[in-house]
Amino acid sequence: MKGKAKTGLLVAALLITISATAQPEVLHKSTLLTPVNSFTSGVEGPAVDSKGNLYAVNYERQGTIGQVKPDGTATVWLVLPEGSIANGIRINSKGQLVLADYTKHNVWKVDPRTKKISLLAHEPRMNQPNDLAIDNKDRIYASDPNWKNGTGQLWRIDPNGTTHLLDTMGTTNGVEVSPDNKKLYVGESLQRKIWVYDLATDGSVKNKQLFYEFTDHGLDGMRCDQMGNLYVTRFGKGTILLLAPDGTKLEEITLMGKRPTNIAFGGPDGRTAYVTMQDQGNVEQFRVEFPGREFKGGNKQTSK
Repeated sequence: MKGKAKTGLLVAALLITISATAQPEVLHKSTLLTPVNSFTSGVEGPAVDSKGNLYAVNYERQGTIGQVKPDGTATVWLVLPEGSIANGIRINSKGQLVLADYTKHNVWKVDPRTKKISLLAHEPRMNQPNDLAIDNKDRIYASDPNWKNGTGQLWRIDPNGTTHLLDTMGTTNGVEVSPDNKKLYVGESLQRKIWVYDLATDGSVKNKQLFYEFTDHGLDGMRCDQMGNLYVTRFGKGTILLLAPDGTKLEEITLMGKRPTNIAFGGPDGRTAYVTMQDQGNVEQFRVEFPGREFKGGNKQTSK
């Protein structure tokens, strides 16, 4: 047998062996990313920058923003002004972190390179800005619950800081924009409902419809993947419910803890889900089929 032919057969045999022994990727199996109690019970608002760094609120103590690097190293990345405690975090097209400060009725903007914090909006009419979503024009949508009264509001904050009350409803919590920027999802925790609006190009909403209703347990944050599937945290049940764009239940993913508060997507391919856990004071992670809605296909941005 000639040398080239023999080499070709050896390569082919090796590829067949590798193919036969390769194990399929395990999806939807949750593991610990950070140790239990590395965050406080106020852990919330996960968001991932383009370098793959994960941010979440209240690392080690209240009033901080923690950063978890891709290698798992976690630190206090930012300390907020005295009296401010954040909840939701989003990252805009400039790589700036946008924070919902629920104690001071503020929305902050943070430069990731200098860590300089500036006020994007202050709205005294807010109950407590909670979860955030962001569209393709850097407009922020904020849930604003009043837990005592079982009511809530839905706001839009434009890039220039102007605030717009979009709706009054039940106990607003999780909020998310669809991948095509044509739908806005809003969850009501105490009412156990998810609503969907038509989202116009000017950021206004209309045609509110019931998207999904639960019969038990609560719900908190939610995020879409790039296919438009909606991942919903089931607070108290310890699961993530996966819903198709038409509201069909696809799967329910079991977590290690029982009180997930929010979810974000990251990793080198955007297919790792990170879930903040109130009862454990930490972050869990699992792999999913499709990248998160906001994943841009590369981890290039630098931040301290």
